[in-house]
Amino acid sequence: MLDELLGAEGELPPDAPRALISVRLSALTADTTSPVRQELELRSLAGDLGLRVVGVARDLNVSATRVPPWQRKELGRWLNDRVPDFDVILFWKMDRFVRRVTDLSVMIDWCSAHGKNLVSKHDSIDLSTPLGRASAELVGALAEIETGSTSARVTSLWDYTRTQSDWLVGKPPYGYAIDGGGKLVIEQQAQRVIRWCHGAALRGVSARRMTTVLSRSGIPTGGGGRWTASTLLRRLRNPALMGLRVVEEKDGGVRRSGIVRDKDGVPVRVADPILTETEWRALQTALDRRSRSQPHRSPSGATAFLGVLVCTDCGTNMTVQRTTVPGRTYAYLRCRNCPSGGLGAPDPDDVYRRLHAEVMSALGAQPVRVREYARGGTGLRRAEPQWIVAASGETFGDRWEREGPEVMTDDLRRAGVTCRVSRTKIPRARAPEVGLELRVPHDAVERLIIKQDAFVDLLR
Repeated sequence: MLDELLGAEGELPPDAPRALISVRLSALTADTTSPVRQELELRSLAGDLGLRVVGVARDLNVSATRVPPWQRKELGRWLNDRVPDFDVILFWKMDRFVRRVTDLSVMIDWCSAHGKNLVSKHDSIDLSTPLGRASAELVGALAEIETGSTSARVTSLWDYTRTQSDWLVGKPPYGYAIDGGGKLVIEQQAQRVIRWCHGAALRGVSARRMTTVLSRSGIPTGGGGRWTASTLLRRLRNPALMGLRVVEEKDGGVRRSGIVRDKDGVPVRVADPILTETEWRALQTALDRRSRSQPHRSPSGATAFLGVLVCTDCGTNMTVQRTTVPGRTYAYLRCRNCPSGGLGAPDPDDVYRRLHAEVMSALGAQPVRVREYARGGTGLRRAEPQWIVAASGETFGDRWEREGPEVMTDDLRRAGVTCRVSRTKIPRARAPEVGLELRVPHDAVERLIIKQDAFVDLLR
């Protein structure tokens, strides 16, 4: 069928309108045929409408409720970077495209501003007519109502299961597994990990040191990936280790697990405890004792120019690490892969100042250029839609002085600019000599072009 459709498409005139097919599916399994069916039916629709298919955006395992079109990996690439390459977006059904009226409204405004159209296979939608536009908004409203009903059913299910002693849905907490009867049972290896970490914490061992030991021992994390201090701490602070049902709580952005209680205020028990309440509280006290010595994180992050400053020897990012002793805190720039972080650069602020000066010297005089979309026009000599680059009237040096180091960092990362940091030991000196080598790609000037995000303005 695909061969036949492609053959028919080859007979279209060169100036035929161009169609982008959008295929989306929330949950992809090995048995599903929905993506193939969507694409074939939309290619057939394109042929019926005399449209030439120029691309297919396949976003699978993507929720339309959580991820709007412009943030999806495939469709977002077309909407943000390849706007001149298509005229119409084809989709199978409204709920395969969007499930929120606000997202649909943004897409309608975007299409109007960029001269694009939306066409659905199974809904009467055509933004070129007032009736088609009204139909799109109505169908979008119905899709959001359906999503709200589904969300209410799921919420009701979770509220019910939280009060039950059986484990009905969801992934069990670390340390436990589900037996054949829907009961939580202790997973023996994870139990040994928890018991060992409990004893290590009471002896004053840091979470970072624990993860090093666990990694070198080849013990799996239970969730894939590698052991990290934050992951381990989250598990050690989980009240589920006492065999209780918990629910995630977010307090100021900090993820913690709270105990679920029944209507009488009694904690809901779902399994045998790995740690008794006394042991769990002693563990929390030990973890709190070490956490008090850690400085509060800066809202913009502990490390300036993250992703720009890299280690000369191992190539990983240089990050700020602080050591606190009575009366003083020491800050160092260290890498991740060199032994003990390599020789630390002991004055991060001095490195930042030197980097700023080198970047200003190399790129500060470059004019700021902004990419804008030109829709083209109609008439005897029709102009094709295209990107145009216009100068803003200021230099990047002006922009960075006005906006600060965070904007400079974003610009440098976009341009692929890095600064390699070397540390050389000096005899009879405690601090090493720190060298900086700024590396500017040959196409950095082109990559510095600012690509405006049309969706940011539409969402305001």
